[in-house]
Amino acid sequence: MGHPGRLLMVDELSRGERCVCELATLVGSEMPTVSRHLAVLKSAGIVSDEKRGAQVFYRLMTPCVMNFFKCVASVREKLPK
Repeated sequence: MGHPGRLLMVDELSRGERCVCELATLVGSEMPTVSRHLAVLKSAGIVSDEKRGAQVFYRLMTPCVMNFFKCVASVREKLPK
């Protein structure tokens, strides 16, 4: 998850499944780039995919990963301003 685009995709997938085309629009990248990021997340066991016709849909498989976002937010709140 060490890439801002991956973080954005994981956050979006926490709201429900999305196709690669939707995620590409969200992060402002080409579909092959987004597919490579999703392959990294899939190999880490964070997301799963399902092909439907010509489209591939992804869903979050590890909802506890969202605890990471809460942890980062709490750390940021404690930083001096």
